[in-house]
Amino acid sequence: MLDSTLREGEQTPGVVFSEEWRIRIAKALSDIGVAMIEAGDPNVAPDIKSAIKKIIALKKNGDIKSEIVVHSRAVRQDLENAASLEPDRIAVFYGVSDLHLKYKHKKTREEALQIIAEMVSLAKSHGVSVRFTAEDGSRADLDYLIQVVKTAYEAGADRVSIADTVGVFTPERAREVFSKVKAAVPGVGLDIHAHNDFGMAVANSLAAVEGGADVVHTTVNGLGERAGITPLQVFAAAYYYHYGVKLIKLEKLPEITAMVEAATGITIMPTFPIVGENAFTHKAGVHQAGVLSNPETYEPIPPETVGRNRDFSLDKYSGRKAIQHRLEKLGISVPQDIVEKVVEEVKRINLPRLRDEDLLEILEKVSNMKFKAIVNRHIEAYVWLKVANNVYTTSVARRVATLKNVVSVSEITGDYDIVVKIIAENTEELNRVIENIREIKGVASTLTSIVLKELPTNH
Repeated sequence: MLDSTLREGEQTPGVVFSEEWRIRIAKALSDIGVAMIEAGDPNVAPDIKSAIKKIIALKKNGDIKSEIVVHSRAVRQDLENAASLEPDRIAVFYGVSDLHLKYKHKKTREEALQIIAEMVSLAKSHGVSVRFTAEDGSRADLDYLIQVVKTAYEAGADRVSIADTVGVFTPERAREVFSKVKAAVPGVGLDIHAHNDFGMAVANSLAAVEGGADVVHTTVNGLGERAGITPLQVFAAAYYYHYGVKLIKLEKLPEITAMVEAATGITIMPTFPIVGENAFTHKAGVHQAGVLSNPETYEPIPPETVGRNRDFSLDKYSGRKAIQHRLEKLGISVPQDIVEKVVEEVKRINLPRLRDEDLLEILEKVSNMKFKAIVNRHIEAYVWLKVANNVYTTSVARRVATLKNVVSVSEITGDYDIVVKIIAENTEELNRVIENIREIKGVASTLTSIVLKELPTNH
């Protein structure tokens, strides 16, 4: 598996990695066992070249184990610059569909083959491994695509990546193309670079593997141009489910997810597969009852396999078993008739999601017993937030402003980036708000001060 977070991922609109983040991400990818890391194109900008140099140095020192791949256009000057960094591999790319040849390169098919042969040969002459990427290969004429692959292979590329540049493959077509290319050029290693424009990148990548691909390009969180490419977390988990092979350390997926969220300021949707907040959270009563009986009823893999925990969302959809399970987790055992009354009340009040505090409040109401601690009333507090590097302060501030009990949010200068005023009914509620703030992606640290006295002012 190859990860291109540092190259394709930085082509996500609004994403720019600092040198520090590039190095941290590269080390993290190596640590979880990614075989190849596409570190970037040094010709794009000086900061990228500088970071790539340091990543390659870490590889030479043994701090990074993955193969380091450097990207380059099929242009002599670019290739020479890439080769000067002494990477493990240079990836040369060139558009091969008639559309790209006519409108981008303005070359004939024959001219393109000559350029590909010459540039691959040049890259190979520098004593590095070479991959050729057939950009827009999914829309190229298949016979011509086979010619391209043969040309690149004979010129010295031991690998060829067939790029589904605008995500138009179907699984059937991907399997067919890779199968025919592999049969025509049996010695070459094949990569699939699948874009997700129609949401089929994972399916197309799996199908390409069935057709003969032995490397799949991914990015953490599915970053990339437009709708991104194959998400590393989803493909790795799907490959394990279907083939029983752990390509990487799956239990580390939440950590790499959070790291890239912090580096980019882009948070993934709750419904994102495998690592989304809701991926192992069950809502419907029949689902909750099934999972409590046997998790396999509504989970394809155990959440622990991918570093996650199982959870239940309690609301009007929840049944008796889920409510009872949550009460037992809170250390509370009550008769079945009380549980039934709690369920009835939960369905009646129609809250979007019950916190443990809400559930205990309902239990007190229907049972006439006390389960919640008595705490002081009405607390005001200021919370100072420090935002992680490369995370937009405004995006964090906007998310904080939507939280219940937050009455004001200000972006500030100094040691902290945001100050938040909270008014809560009790310390329990205050702690809940602070925890909600800390859970927001991009919040690096917090400092809380309780208001003891507010003095009147004269104007």
